[in-house]
Amino acid sequence: MESLIAGFNNQLKEALTIGQKANLKPSQKPIENVLITGLGGSGIGGTIIKDWLSDACQAPIVVNKGYGVPGFVNENTLVIASSYSGNTEETLSATEKAIAKGAQIAAITSGGKLEEIVENVDGNIIKVPGGNPPRAMLAYSLVQQLFLFNHYGLANVDIEKEINTTRDILEFNEKEIMREAKDVANGLKNTLPYIYSLDGYAGIGVRMRQQLNENSKMLCNSQVIPEMNHNELVGWAGAKGDISVVFLRNEDELDRNRTRLDINEGIIQKYTSNIHHIWSKGDTRIQRSLYHIHLEDWCSLYLSKLNGVDPVEIEVINHLKGELSKL
Repeated sequence: MESLIAGFNNQLKEALTIGQKANLKPSQKPIENVLITGLGGSGIGGTIIKDWLSDACQAPIVVNKGYGVPGFVNENTLVIASSYSGNTEETLSATEKAIAKGAQIAAITSGGKLEEIVENVDGNIIKVPGGNPPRAMLAYSLVQQLFLFNHYGLANVDIEKEINTTRDILEFNEKEIMREAKDVANGLKNTLPYIYSLDGYAGIGVRMRQQLNENSKMLCNSQVIPEMNHNELVGWAGAKGDISVVFLRNEDELDRNRTRLDINEGIIQKYTSNIHHIWSKGDTRIQRSLYHIHLEDWCSLYLSKLNGVDPVEIEVINHLKGELSKL
């Protein structure tokens, strides 16, 4: 896991090359909406892409994380199926149901049954390198989804500039990123972390939670401001035990949300002083998000060491899949 996280910059470079070389077919009919279906390390890319592109994309983007598909799916729907292994049963089920409804299908995968299903309907497939934990291959999923949105005329992202600029930022700041990640990890050890991002960056908060779940073997919570101001903020009155808080910060925060965050921190300080602010670097939402993701990944690795756990091991998930396979 350590070598995979250290290789994030190289993954971005390789993902860019894969997307540039992808041989993609044109859309069959006008696209009126987009459904991104996937779970776990393969699915988080859809949540982040929605953050990145919703403001500019003329078609609504819906993220799907289950066996079925929404009722609106039809021949004017682009369904992007993301399964790193190609064998995620929920994603396979959703893809088959989308095909039955006549949707246009594109897949991001290393192979498996998903590749077979999409090949059979002459859909678009972008192959990525296989053999690693899906959560450690997020760079491939994110970059390929950007290429798909550009290809179908749903976005106009200068992908090469975004990725190469991000790589420069990460390379220049790598030592600082690792130092801050280690400092945050030390603060989160033996606590229940609450992770807060602001509207427009929901995905990076979910990503950090998932990485602490899988790599660090920790329970934690992630919510978004301002939504949490209408529910969870009241729940802090019942806060008990060792709780830590992480605010994921960005220079493009809305002034109103920044004020909300300041007020939230004042309230939360009554229940814990273990509060961390992680600021991103970069000029765009894509660059800032990728900065956060890389720092979060390092933080999860350092916490795995502090917790004395194997960051790769996910036996409980494998047990679940094994039990389901018996049905």
